[in-house]
Amino acid sequence: MKKVILLSVLVVFGLALFSGCATMTGRTAGEHIDDASITTQANAIIVKDPDAQYLKIDVSSTNGHVVLAGFIHDKKAEERIVAKIRQINGVKSVKSDLKVEEKK
Repeated sequence: MKKVILLSVLVVFGLALFSGCATMTGRTAGEHIDDASITTQANAIIVKDPDAQYLKIDVSSTNGHVVLAGFIHDKKAEERIVAKIRQINGVKSVKSDLKVEEKK
């Protein structure tokens, strides 16, 4: 009887241990790494773009869905950046919440 209880405890403990591979959000470590990679590549595209490199543009990625927020000089630059980000491996969609910065 003690062996059955001990075995049951070990099985429950083992299942709890393996279920720890997913975070509280239900995403795996691999999904976090993929999104981090997408975000890093998108930021690199923005920094290299001559019309956006000095602007504050926030990039977030969740399950391959990218959101851009901040300011841009003009719509052409926004379209160019969005098109380049769409080409990143793993990107499923790009939503731009960028606002055109008023020129003074």
